[in-house]
Amino acid sequence: MSTQRPLRVAVVGAGPAGIYASDILSKADLSATGFDGVSIDLIERLPAPFGLVRYGVAPDHPRIKQIVVALEKVLGRGDIRLLTNVDFGTDLTLEDVRRHYDAVVFSTGAIEDAPMAIPGVDLPESYGAADFVSWYDGHPDYPREWPLQASTVAVLGAGNVALDVARMLAKHADDLLPTEIPDNVYEGLKASKVTDVHVFARRGPAQAKFSPLELRELGHVPDVDVLVDPEDFEFDEGSMAAIDKSNQTKQVVKTLTDWTLKEGDGTASRRIHLHFLHAPVEIVGTDGHVSALRTERTRLTGDGTVEGTGDVRTWDVQAVYRAVGYFGSPLPGVPFDELKGVISNHEGRVLSPEGEHLGGVYCTGWIKRGPVGLIGHTKSDASETVRHLVADAAGLERAAEPDPQAVLDALTAKGVEVLTWNDWEVLDAYERALGQPHGRERVKVVPREDMIRYSREVLAEAAAREA
Repeated sequence: MSTQRPLRVAVVGAGPAGIYASDILSKADLSATGFDGVSIDLIERLPAPFGLVRYGVAPDHPRIKQIVVALEKVLGRGDIRLLTNVDFGTDLTLEDVRRHYDAVVFSTGAIEDAPMAIPGVDLPESYGAADFVSWYDGHPDYPREWPLQASTVAVLGAGNVALDVARMLAKHADDLLPTEIPDNVYEGLKASKVTDVHVFARRGPAQAKFSPLELRELGHVPDVDVLVDPEDFEFDEGSMAAIDKSNQTKQVVKTLTDWTLKEGDGTASRRIHLHFLHAPVEIVGTDGHVSALRTERTRLTGDGTVEGTGDVRTWDVQAVYRAVGYFGSPLPGVPFDELKGVISNHEGRVLSPEGEHLGGVYCTGWIKRGPVGLIGHTKSDASETVRHLVADAAGLERAAEPDPQAVLDALTAKGVEVLTWNDWEVLDAYERALGQPHGRERVKVVPREDMIRYSREVLAEAAAREA
């Protein structure tokens, strides 16, 4: 049966996962589905698109942010409608979405810090790395200021986020000026009292999840020494197998080994200390504030895992940053796996508590598989989900109000200030203009109200001139 209209699909979350899914779906063959092509709305809670590429990548990593260029090309084509500043669960419920769309794909990512169950984790100077990253990336939902009174801090974790946090804490603010760092973040880091950053990993060097390039970059931060204790180097059979199997692991271990043989010249004003085989067991508080971190020395067991030795050490620190992973957030009305932190699904088809596919409801990206993998995984994720959606399309329950204008009318009736691709183009041009006098690519606008107001004012003035 032909509907003589396009398949209407909402993709919720305009980060890389949502944009890739939209792009792949826009090119899918729907000739056997009974629909005449596809009409896609990409819905985003924030006023700006691009998700963690804009709000989760350190500002001194512009090459990673070049991913935005590819994403902009997709959205700039005009065949995917971008609707930002629209919050699923508040502005649009699942019932609303099902009324206006034949199918929905959730690609909301994982932006919360994974829980960590050790004593003292709730002390005020115990911070989640995700929160810190959101602050220095100018996320509009986070405070404009960050407490940086500590001189010695601990970072818990052995992945790239831990390295990003350590580098941003140790790096001098003036060295970040060429980036898109917001002005309030520059001022905060400029006043920081940090001199020493200790990064703790509970396993050995061969089990670290650093990327080779990111690790090497740590050694090129101006006026910052990277120190690695040879005592922390231990390799078991599992470690040697990992080194032999992975060129990436081999490069990481080589870089770390080189650092054990190289001592700083003592002139750097800040230091990053990398510690391996130290499992955090307690964040110590004095008078309600962080005063130390306790770790238990571990040893490798032969297969790359570790066990405790009973040797507990105390490190004087005044703040702790937990970079132990991200965790997904539940969405109203959408089945959620609380243990894994993902939407309950099988290969992108969302499952009910009884294990049955909820017709027309799908997911992709980190909210589908958890916060692991890079861009390549995100693309393959999207392809799998879209493949199932297309296969199911002919049997989907048709939306009652599929007219693209209907959802806009419903949002307007609720008082939602919906922003579009045109609004992003205005904001993008404005941020770039802010950076030009200072030789910077852009200066990121932080407050949500400023992002909305400026684009609206410019577009209104343009419309008045045309009239």
